[in-house]
Parts: sequence; structure tokens; C-alpha cells
Amino acid sequence: MERPLTEHIKPDGSPLSLKEYEQAGGYDALRKALQGMGPHDIQSVVRDSGLRGRGGAGFNTGMKWSFVPMGNDAPSPKYLVANADEMEPGTFKDRLLMEGNPHQLLEGMILAAYAIQATVSYIFLRHEYTRSEEVLRRALGEAAEQGYIGKKILGSGYDLEMYVHVSAGRYMCGEETGLLNALEGKRATPRAKPPFPQVSGLWGKPTIVQNVETLSNIPHIVRKGAQWFKDLSKSADAGTKLYGASGRVKKPGLWELPIGTTVRELLEEHAGGMRDGYRFRGLLPGGASTDFLIEEHLDTPMDFDSVQKAGSRMGTGTMIVLDDRTCPVGMIHNLEHFFAQESCGWCTPCREGLPWTERLLKAIEDGSGQPEDIAQLEAHCKWLSPGMTFCALAPGAVEPLQSGLKYFREDFMRHITEQRCPWR
Repeated sequence: MERPLTEHIKPDGSPLSLKEYEQAGGYDALRKALQGMGPHDIQSVVRDSGLRGRGGAGFNTGMKWSFVPMGNDAPSPKYLVANADEMEPGTFKDRLLMEGNPHQLLEGMILAAYAIQATVSYIFLRHEYTRSEEVLRRALGEAAEQGYIGKKILGSGYDLEMYVHVSAGRYMCGEETGLLNALEGKRATPRAKPPFPQVSGLWGKPTIVQNVETLSNIPHIVRKGAQWFKDLSKSADAGTKLYGASGRVKKPGLWELPIGTTVRELLEEHAGGMRDGYRFRGLLPGGASTDFLIEEHLDTPMDFDSVQKAGSRMGTGTMIVLDDRTCPVGMIHNLEHFFAQESCGWCTPCREGLPWTERLLKAIEDGSGQPEDIAQLEAHCKWLSPGMTFCALAPGAVEPLQSGLKYFREDFMRHITEQRCPWR
């Protein structure tokens, strides 16, 4: 089984040096691109590979690039931004890639920037990732010294500047237009779309914002081809995926596996099943802002379309597992407390609705909930659904709540009738 993203990451966690990366074929894709491929060739091979964004949305990467204006009359400069904010609760995949193989990300960024003819690029990094910052800055220095970044890269006519930008730190910064505002030094609030960033992004210029895992796939696709990438998969989606699991499983962790690996295989084989004395009740398949899946969904392939058909989203592909000795109401309250804190306050439904939802859940968890609170929570799930708010923060925030009310309703009612949390 091929694991292109992680096969060279060392067990001790130390990053690959530039020399080690080159010995493993690193920067060969960049040489291939600059010596014999045009920007549209790069766009075509990535589009044909079927690579979908690994940050959660799952949009075709090459198609996203095709929306950027090209040619001599296109606005300039253009920008390429790596979204390394990774503040989704339960998600820790991009950190592994940045700290274990930083040059893989840098090469992917250079190739993506070349494909859209961007001349400036940024790594927008979560401020808590101090180790990632240290590793990336060192790798940037190595790459610049070797001529992979800067003027006339590898003797070509292509120039690219690259910078690490450490975020001031809010969950909202991970939304691409909120990220762009933060990068401009403004408050991290979302922007109205259209215009989309591909046409008018950073400082009003064409911009592509791409997830770290997505970009890390680019060198392998350019070097080995679109069909090779498709053949890695177990489903209609292409490539491998970094899957993770946290919670009371025997072996919490992160694994690169063919996309389309089932939830059951992830949970029982790779995560080792539930710890002794605990039973499985459900899981959030793609971080905190996804709907619960339960036992009947364990044979669902973890790909974008299959998880959606099961009633959730693959999101980041990192599962948060709920066991039978953890209160589902308390777990959901904890998540809603986080989302209420992280709302940017830009739109009224999110600013007012999430704190209200959090207070209702706290009352239920503390034993002072009322039967009518359930109807209020269900109403908030509708008022905060897609299309009702300015961005996707609130719709994502209520996904664990709406599915929790569906699958764990008896637990909610027991809190209310007994006027206590049965797990305390």
C-alpha cells in the first residue's frame, strides 16, 4: 500500500532535511514542471487526478485553480495561501505533515503557485503551532538557499516569494475569506461571495487558498501522473487520505490510507477498537463540526459522497469517538461552548443563536432543563442551517447538535426528567 504523504516521515518526529527530501525524489516534480510543463498543464493534471480539497469542502482542486484569471491581461500580483490554521477540534493531520516533511508542503505550494502564476505565497499558520513554525522557517531558508524559492527558480523565468504568517488565533481564521481579512491585518470576519477569492481575494487580487494536506499531494501527482493518483483509492474519490481517531479507543492516532477506507476498518483495525470496559455509541467523522454517525454507519466508506449519503460530512477525516460512559449531552455542550466563543459576531443568527444554544444545553446538563428546551434546540438547528448565516461556522456548529438530538434524544429527555446528568 502506497503512502506518498507520510512514507518518509520519521518515527522520531524529526523533520526531513532538504538533502533527505531530495534523496527521496523531492523537488523532481518542480524541475519537471519548470522544464517542460506550462501552468495550464499543471492545472490539467491536477484536475484530471480527481484531487479534492482535504480541508473539508472537497472541491476539485484543479477546477478551483481554473477560475483564476490567466494571461497577460490578468490582474497582478496573484497570491497562493496555504491554510495551516487547523483549529477544528479533533483535527491534527496538517501538523504531522508540516513538522515531519515540510519541503513536501513547500514544493506543493510552489507548483500550485506556478499553476496560477502567483508570485507571492503565504503559509497562514495557527499561532499555537510553534514547533511547526520553527520547522517551516528552517525549511524555507534551505529552499531559498538552494534556489527553489525566489528569483528565476531553477534557472527559469518564474519568481516566487514565500512567507510564514503566524495567525493571531481564532477559529474563524480558518474560513478562507476570514483568513484573507486576517492576513490583511483586519478583523477575521467572512466576506460576501461573489466575488470569490479566485477572482478578488487578498488585497483584491486573484488568490487561491488551499489546505496543507491538499497542497502536499501536488508534487506526487505532477511527478507520477493523474492515473497513478486515482489508483491509490478504494472509491470514486482519488488518492489517499490522512484519517485520525481520538477518544476512548485503544490506539488513538493518525494514518494515511486509501480514500474510501470504511469507518469500521478505521475504528476497529487502525484505532484498535474501544478501550476495555467501554462501548461504542457514535462518532463525529470529520472533526467537531460534523454530524454523528452511529453503529449502523460503521461500514460507510470514508469518502466525500458516501459520508454525505450517511447523513454527515467527511470534513477533515479525523474522527472523535463517543463511548457509553461519556455523556452525549455534556459532549455536545462542550462543543457548542467552543463554537459560541469562536463566533466572529458578524451575523446575528450566529452571534446570538450559538450562545443561546450553549446556555440551553448547560441548563439541561446541570439539571435545570425544561421539556420545551428540546423544541428550542431543534428550532435553533433550523435557524442556523446553511443559507441562514453569513458563513459556514454556525451551520457546522449545529451539526453535532442536530444529529445528537436525533440519535441520543433519550439521553436529553433523561436529563430533563431526572433533573440531573445521569453520568455524574
